[in-house]
Amino acid sequence: MELTLTPDMLLVLGLVGFTVIMLILEWVRADIVALLVLVVIGITGLMPVDQLFDGFAGNAVISLIAVMIMGAGLDRTGVLAKAASFILRLAGGVETRVSLLLNAMAGALSSVIQSQALATLFLPVSSRISARTGMPLKRLLLPMACCILCGTNMTLISNSPLILLNDLIASADRNLPPGAQTIEPFKLFAITPIGIPLLLVGLAYFAFLTPRLLPEEAEAKPKVTPGRTESYFAETYGIKGEVIELTVTADSPLVGMSIGEAEALEGAPMILAIKNGNESRLAPPSDQMVWVGTVLGVLGPRPDVNDFAQAMKCRPGNRLQALADMFNPTRAGISEAVIPPASRFVNQQVGELRLRKRFGISVLAVYRGDQVFRGEDVRKVTLHAGDTMVLHGFWRDIALAAESRDLVPVTDIPSEESRPGKIWHALAFFALAMALGLFTNLKLSVAMMTGAVGMLLAGVLNMDEAYAAVNWRTIFVMACLIPLGASMDSTGAAAWLAQELIAHTGHLPQWALQLCIAILALSFSQVISHVGTAVMMVPMAINIALASGGNPSVYALIVALSVSNTFLIPGASPTILVVAGPGGYRQKDFMRVGLGLTALMLVVMLVMVNVVFNR
Repeated sequence: MELTLTPDMLLVLGLVGFTVIMLILEWVRADIVALLVLVVIGITGLMPVDQLFDGFAGNAVISLIAVMIMGAGLDRTGVLAKAASFILRLAGGVETRVSLLLNAMAGALSSVIQSQALATLFLPVSSRISARTGMPLKRLLLPMACCILCGTNMTLISNSPLILLNDLIASADRNLPPGAQTIEPFKLFAITPIGIPLLLVGLAYFAFLTPRLLPEEAEAKPKVTPGRTESYFAETYGIKGEVIELTVTADSPLVGMSIGEAEALEGAPMILAIKNGNESRLAPPSDQMVWVGTVLGVLGPRPDVNDFAQAMKCRPGNRLQALADMFNPTRAGISEAVIPPASRFVNQQVGELRLRKRFGISVLAVYRGDQVFRGEDVRKVTLHAGDTMVLHGFWRDIALAAESRDLVPVTDIPSEESRPGKIWHALAFFALAMALGLFTNLKLSVAMMTGAVGMLLAGVLNMDEAYAAVNWRTIFVMACLIPLGASMDSTGAAAWLAQELIAHTGHLPQWALQLCIAILALSFSQVISHVGTAVMMVPMAINIALASGGNPSVYALIVALSVSNTFLIPGASPTILVVAGPGGYRQKDFMRVGLGLTALMLVVMLVMVNVVFNR
């Protein structure tokens, strides 16, 4: 029976179009757009109100929350720091071997840890390896991030579209025509035979082609290590000079000024520390006052600092004395930190963050692609995901600021593992969660939450740390868009789209139809979120399979796997975006690396899906 467009279908398709446009233009945050769509669905009656918020308690959402908490527990116990040492010991310093082992370990772990979180956790691991071996960081980060994405296809617990897949299939089952056979949900490791070849192809791709894809002469940034602070930061960011003490005299115009007013003076160096009487601190807040006898620790070339000191009637010191302990490299120094996509700092000005007052950290510069903002301009910079901030402060304060996950230190800063004594507790409860998911009939959400609660009870994490570990923006986007996918099904909009597509492509064989679906899903995922693409396309793909005589499970899985194949544009994948800034990559680097890898992933994925599920 031929379907005709109804007002409800038009409304759902309009909402889909609105969602796509808003996610592309980014005029409004993605989570607000998702909430707006959810409310419109409820007001217009496209879904019963008592089912409208089921997504927040859905199997996919709860599973993802639990996986994020367990990933934070593994990080808190120092599992990944030990991984870096293991890689170095096993590789013996050989570059090709180090890169292969790093990619293999990150790819394997991505099967059980959410990809964006894993990329964030492996940033300092890669930096540590780069610092110890001299390998360019650029050759480590992008291959590692791509292999993480390849590895997420091995299970249903680390990839948001795959976590969501069974919920979308269950929704489609409720709207199947009478007599149609229901679609079986996928087991936890059902896709492992597909994911392993995908990861192996990714590993081989970078093992043989990394020097050609990322040639040494194209290096944008050298390795990151505190041992080379002066030369590295001078070369990369134009932060030149040294730390000099200035003692404010009674005749100085600075007396009675605030730090902010002093730094705004023409030719003023950056003030990194202050000592008033017996009280001293790094990164003095802008409202702290300068008095007679105040000692300022400033950063700048000595001739420029001497000129400023003469104009302001300050007494420069030949070496650090009053502030020497504060600038001890074992306690403090300059570090780089990347802004992850889920950071609360995104779209805020540096000055609004008040990092000096909150954490005692100075922002020396912000690096974005080929742009470097420094000096007075830094406070006015609006931060974007992937930006790299150059920070100065005590190592413990930088580590404390990083606990919120709003910034991720890239530099191999001296720090201690938080709870190394709990490492076996973390591994035991993680293994328990995997075993429950694999060997029992428990829902994935129950199995994963068992591991998360076990870590909390064992003291691996406290409850506040568990809340901080959850990327609530991702959770809200997923939970709010689930009803949109259900509305596509229940109103018949997905079936109508499938009917129109079959009318134009019905003569094609199954493999060609699958290729069309895969390319369409891949294309959409480059401009909107992979979760949003999966929500919109899985119902349509299932209807196309039913209309063409294909296997609906295969078509649904092809969509979920394709939307994760996002190597071409850094903004399309939070995992790639995490490494874009620290690696100093340009768009041509992503295209050079991503084009071949994308084609390989599509071919291997289509072949393996049919080999495994269409036998």
